[in-house]
Amino acid sequence: MWDIFLKTLPFFMLIAVGYGAARTRFFTPEATAYLTKFVFYFALSAMLFRFSANLSLDAILDWRFVLAYLAGTGIIYLFATLVAMRRGVAEAAVEAQCAVIGNVGFLGIPMLALLLGEAAVGPIMMVLAVDLIVFGSLIVILITGSRDGRMSPRILVTVALGLIKNPMIVSISAGLIVSAYKVNVPVPVNEFLTLLGGAATPGALFAIGASLATKSAERMAVAGWLSLCKLVLHPAAVAIAALLVFRIDAYAAGVMIAAAALPVAGNVYIIAQHYGVAPARVSASILISTIISIVTVSAVIAWVTGFQ
Repeated sequence: MWDIFLKTLPFFMLIAVGYGAARTRFFTPEATAYLTKFVFYFALSAMLFRFSANLSLDAILDWRFVLAYLAGTGIIYLFATLVAMRRGVAEAAVEAQCAVIGNVGFLGIPMLALLLGEAAVGPIMMVLAVDLIVFGSLIVILITGSRDGRMSPRILVTVALGLIKNPMIVSISAGLIVSAYKVNVPVPVNEFLTLLGGAATPGALFAIGASLATKSAERMAVAGWLSLCKLVLHPAAVAIAALLVFRIDAYAAGVMIAAAALPVAGNVYIIAQHYGVAPARVSASILISTIISIVTVSAVIAWVTGFQ
């Protein structure tokens, strides 16, 4: 546990540097927004494309893996939704998103690929794809549908456009197409992707910290509950589904559980702010879960490394 904690600590130290830079106003909110754009649209996309272009679809797509993750995640999503339903469908959808959507893109991919090995990239990308396609679509459908009072084709168009415009989905898909057609990526292009993708890890971690500096600690009771769901209940449910119900490969199960243990993702706040649904609650959940995850993520990674 202590060895794993020391290995994860540099990642959280980078987050702390970003937090300090933004908290002291050395790094302004505008600078944070542009850094996040650079990481999201360029560095992280280059990293994902390079990873997926060098993987076969068979190495990534495992339907039992997908079903196990969906089952474990779906149970906690439903549980968190039922607990929050007294506040309305829209707020319940946002709280449920906090309970199950972790920071896989900015924190999970660089950290887990390093700590669990490059073989972890395929399973991590499957988790990311399910989060973006299934639960990323579900929150938009629930919020928009609750406001309109019905489902309409416009909602589905909004969801489809959101997926098409998401650079993580686009880069993974493009990489898999290159892999499927066995296209050899030219050496200069591969080196360019490696160089650009290398900026993803420090840039993403710094951006996480800088964005946390703008987060408030209001609604602590709800934030604490959602952090418990995300950091403890979610990985526990995923572990039961993966290991006991679907009995998937131990290594892949370990990667899935570690990904489920990550703190609340920043994109949940973007959605909450865009629709004007409980942004302060989400903000507090991101802040609290990220702080606590310094210990809990290390504990989970230490546990799953015993699966190898």
